[in-house]
Amino acid sequence: MSKVMQVEIEAEQHKIDRITAAQENSGDACSKGSSFGLFSSEFIRRHGLHLVGTATTWFPLDIAFYSQNLFQKDIFSAIGWIPAAKTMSALQEVFRIARAETLIALFSTVQGMLFTFLVPESKGKSLEEMSGENDEESGGHSGEAVY
Repeated sequence: MSKVMQVEIEAEQHKIDRITAAQENSGDACSKGSSFGLFSSEFIRRHGLHLVGTATTWFPLDIAFYSQNLFQKDIFSAIGWIPAAKTMSALQEVFRIARAETLIALFSTVQGMLFTFLVPESKGKSLEEMSGENDEESGGHSGEAVY
């Protein structure tokens, strides 16, 4: 990171000592390093519910997203956005499908992004700032795990 920012970054030894002492005193297995393997029962006990929840949430989203991409020509023809494929050339079909996808992006995705960036929160911060994307600017510990 110091190469990118072109600034010399020095470790703050007093903070490192404080975190190390807290980890040694806590007796937590996570702070001393993983004492269990990836496929162990302890890993499943600690992280299994989160992994199952994430997988079951992403699975329907992937089905909807990828099936829309695979069958978009059929979907757009069925709802009348583009004529049947046999009535136009391949170039015309690609252009019309791209136009339909652009309309979908403009009327759904872009609005969500604008909402995220422009709606102020009660603390005077945008949703993007509240999500922690700008932790480095606000003095947060981006990328550091402190247990």
